Amino acid sequence: MTGWAALVPLPVMLPLLGAGASIVLGRLLRAQRLISLVTLSSVVLVAALLVYATGTAGTQVVRVGGWPASMGIVLVVDRLSALMLLVSAVVTLGVLAYSIGQGLAGVDEDTPLPVYHPSLLVLMAGVADTFVTGDLFNLYVGFEILLAASFVLITLGGTQTRISAGSTYAFVSLLSSLVFLVAIALIYAATGTVNMAALAGRLADLPHGVQLVLHLCLLVGFGVKAAVFPMSTWLPDSYPTAPAPVTAVFAGLLTKVGVYAILRTQTLLFPGHGLSNLLLVAALATMLVGIVGAVAQDDAKRLLSFTLVSHIGFMIFGVALATPTGVGAAIFYVVHHITVQTTLFLVIGLMELAGGSTSLYRLGALARRAPMVAVLFFVPAMNLAGIPPFSGFLGKVGLLQAGARVGTPMAYVLIGGSVLTSLLTLYAVSRVWSRAFWQDRDQSSDITESPAPAESAGSTRSPRLPMAGEDDSIEERGAVATVTGSTIRVPRGMLWPTATMVVLSVLLTVVAGPLYRYCDAAATEMLDRADYVTAVFPAGAP
Repeated sequence: MTGWAALVPLPVMLPLLGAGASIVLGRLLRAQRLISLVTLSSVVLVAALLVYATGTAGTQVVRVGGWPASMGIVLVVDRLSALMLLVSAVVTLGVLAYSIGQGLAGVDEDTPLPVYHPSLLVLMAGVADTFVTGDLFNLYVGFEILLAASFVLITLGGTQTRISAGSTYAFVSLLSSLVFLVAIALIYAATGTVNMAALAGRLADLPHGVQLVLHLCLLVGFGVKAAVFPMSTWLPDSYPTAPAPVTAVFAGLLTKVGVYAILRTQTLLFPGHGLSNLLLVAALATMLVGIVGAVAQDDAKRLLSFTLVSHIGFMIFGVALATPTGVGAAIFYVVHHITVQTTLFLVIGLMELAGGSTSLYRLGALARRAPMVAVLFFVPAMNLAGIPPFSGFLGKVGLLQAGARVGTPMAYVLIGGSVLTSLLTLYAVSRVWSRAFWQDRDQSSDITESPAPAESAGSTRSPRLPMAGEDDSIEERGAVATVTGSTIRVPRGMLWPTATMVVLSVLLTVVAGPLYRYCDAAATEMLDRADYVTAVFPAGAP
């Protein structure tokens, strides 16, 4: 293991080592925070170097333990893997900084052992493992690492609503993992290997019916994790109950791991697959059902959770086209959505702190009382809606152009569905903008005396912030917001990480040209498959 390849295991090893050190330190919170910050910063640096390495020196491969690739675990980083590692590490670092400012990792009666930092690092290790693995069983292991860490995070604090939501999340995740494990067993029985580079050749030799069954099993397993309709109903009820940083990292990363798995298997294992129309139908249904659900919500967290589902449809649209332009646009959109969706959930945390709730019935006049929060919401919200010149607009235009080039009736239907979804997304985020930031607070709280939909689902609310003349501070999970006159001051430790994420989301537009070229190169590399297979088996696949 020499040269750039020596960096390949580090995105998995560093978070695991950091998590172990964090557990050993126990209640030394400052030391835990320092270890987490240094670890994730190191992963960001390593991922950036791997992006450079894959762009200049090609795919990097490590054969763990020196075993031949056909017998042991192989780690592979190509352009797609490196880019996903970099974006994931950056947003996780941003979420960590935000949560430190919020005081989420503090020790209290509900959380006697500070488990937040080690759990977040283990989550990062699981994410990295799914991106760098070169065999299906190790991909399954990565998913299970994710599940273990994410269950701890989603139930943090041990409240009844979080345990209930976490149980639903764990049940669905375990069910999808069971489907995936069955698919792995069937693939091994049919081909004698789980190495993806070897499977690229062996699956093509199987009878068409057997290929179809294996293909569908993988799609179902990954579709649940990616929240593709009709396997997406679990997500809106699971994510909103968690603390804002946890919801942000879940929304930004976990579904994208499922999308990545679909991207990888569709291009490497089943090129020219016969399920394009099925995926296009699933993409259209995911877009429309998700965004219609978002429009019907009156809680900001649940609304964003439904938009998360709907925009997964855009990514599946690009994958289903199976062309370099379509896959390249899908990769670009994944990068855009990870960054913007994470940022928006962090902003919702600021809104909850400033307004005492995430219900649109109880928020109001935040533009006057918390103007900085208003700016931080507006920019990523317009980006999510696809307003020019933001990266959301560029990604959607790329997908529409790819669909027009394919030119099939179903592709044109998806183009229409994409435009409609974008318009409804703009309407949905505009409702939040209008009600939470501009509508008078008294009007928004007096609309109805019935609880907001999210509360009936068990979501938690922060206490209301005092109006001018009342008590001048409130503490929420360790963070303190103060009222001066009629203006709310959000803690800087939460504000600056969120502002940094907003700037990063805008920078995606600034670097859109080079980023798009990198994504197109990654798509071409994936669809060609030769570079991946040759990197793993220089002498030819067995």
